[in-house]
Amino acid sequence: MQSSSQIMGIPVPKITMQHTVDLIDQVITEKQKELFHVVTLNPEITMSCQHDTGLRAVIDEAGHLTADGAGIVMVSRLKGNPLPERVTGCDLLIHLLERGSQRNWSVYLLGADERTSEKAKEVISKKYPNVSVVGRQHGFFEAKEESRILAEIAALSPDILVVALGAPKAELWIHKYKNTLNAKVAMGVGGSLDVIAGTVRRAPAIWQKLNIEWLYRLINQPSRWRRQLILPRFAVRALLFKERKLE
Repeated sequence: MQSSSQIMGIPVPKITMQHTVDLIDQVITEKQKELFHVVTLNPEITMSCQHDTGLRAVIDEAGHLTADGAGIVMVSRLKGNPLPERVTGCDLLIHLLERGSQRNWSVYLLGADERTSEKAKEVISKKYPNVSVVGRQHGFFEAKEESRILAEIAALSPDILVVALGAPKAELWIHKYKNTLNAKVAMGVGGSLDVIAGTVRRAPAIWQKLNIEWLYRLINQPSRWRRQLILPRFAVRALLFKERKLE
């Protein structure tokens, strides 16, 4: 049985990036009938789960969770049950595209704006030539378009459905339609398509290594300051969190 570290009551598997990619590779190769939902768990989703029972149910039912964010890993280490490393949505997507180019996988891109979506497809097709981008749809669609999009994804049956609708919207959307998507794997990737398309710069490697990528993003996108306030709140609440004992 896979060991895990409890983060505010959520069991996060103690698994590396390499093992995560291998796990998803196995799911795609074995052609499982049920959609494999990968959730990249960040502090915002973790905090929301404390009061949003619907979101918590989605997280509990997911096929796999990864530690997306330095805060998640930091808390696990301070509580004495360390996760091995961060497995962010952006890094995981890039690793999967690399593996997919070896395995001839197909992907469908859902989310971001039209320009970013189109550019991301161009970059993926050029950089990962054996990955087939079978379809794409920007994220600013109306409710009346949803049935068409769902039918398109189901008909194309991608190996990986990449959902860049933001968190937790992506996770809720995947869970809502998991029985009709006809994809092998689906995962929310936040703003990863913006990074791949080059419309948003990723923090330099040294910032990532020092676990201060959030600071780099804040410096370059000052409008994110309100969002970043959740990080110290998460750290305090997660460290003080007491597991509820069953009677």
